[in-house]
Amino acid sequence: MSYNYESMVEPLLSWFDKQKRSLAWRDDPKPYYVWVSEIMLQQTRVEAVKGYFDRFIKELPTIADLAAVDDDKLMKLWEGLGYYNRARNLKKAANVVVTEYGGELPANYDSLLSLPGIGSYTAGAISSIAFGLKEPAVDGNVLRVTKRIAGSYDDITKQSVKKELEVDMRAIMPERPGDFNQAIMDLGAMVCIPNGKPLCEKCPLASICVATKKDIYTEIPVKPAKKARKLEDKTVILLEYQGKYAVAKRPKKGLLAGLWEIPNLEGKYDPDDMENLAKELGIKDYELELLGKGKHIFSHIEWHMLGYHLKIKEWEKEKSKITLDTLKEPLPVESYTWVNEEQLEHEYALPNAFDAYKVWK
Repeated sequence: MSYNYESMVEPLLSWFDKQKRSLAWRDDPKPYYVWVSEIMLQQTRVEAVKGYFDRFIKELPTIADLAAVDDDKLMKLWEGLGYYNRARNLKKAANVVVTEYGGELPANYDSLLSLPGIGSYTAGAISSIAFGLKEPAVDGNVLRVTKRIAGSYDDITKQSVKKELEVDMRAIMPERPGDFNQAIMDLGAMVCIPNGKPLCEKCPLASICVATKKDIYTEIPVKPAKKARKLEDKTVILLEYQGKYAVAKRPKKGLLAGLWEIPNLEGKYDPDDMENLAKELGIKDYELELLGKGKHIFSHIEWHMLGYHLKIKEWEKEKSKITLDTLKEPLPVESYTWVNEEQLEHEYALPNAFDAYKVWK
């Protein structure tokens, strides 16, 4: 059942006028800036996005620049933000905008919604913030805030619940739709927080919040339990030879699709395995350093890693084998690209899953 949220509008806007954060894309809300920032902010904290946004806009100041950018450069600009399909969809959408809209985002909710990578939340955010259109922008923050206000036990993962809230928000949208949407986002990020006790004493909506009055804020919002992640063991092998490091490109589909990576193998290999590997690769002299354990969590998979730094001093490359008898899978050395530290710094994007093993940092 819908809830009347009308009473939240004025106190929320008044709070926002006093507490709003100064952000580059907020201080200068060009449609392109709002779009890029909103895509970056999906599943990423504001503080983490600031530097990425500035660098991205400096390198790609227009939508036309984004549409024309080389894929490797795009991935390098996105390196460390994760969820790389966000960047790929940005470029796809930029190409559509260039060919169909003359390089400028359309000031129309449905047109925005038709672009790759733009869902109802992002379309609403761009519409309201950049163009002043009375469209809601409902994300996890907004769902959490509003369901606590209403004392609602609706399952916020259901599309029907989100759609109903969009209708409710559209019905109360004030003359400042962009500020209203951003105010709820800020309240959810700064006060009605997702983890830990919400700061109800600082909330401008505490007097109308059912969850606060009934002391049930820990029970809301309601989400079904997540499925357990699949655990995968990995052995990461940082190969260094003549001042260069081996990197490999992942397949075009699947996890971390199309990104560069440090060579790695399924399963855990001990130092003896590494010695056998070096022998079978024709490596005559080397240093082996244990880089230790690492863990990286994706949405549905969790990598448990063990890393080695294999610094090659003398190598008879012609004796290298592509498939090694001691390994459970091929180590395709001949297909690797060897790059120096400067190239790794400026040209090749490596996922932050490998941060523990980037010895050149």
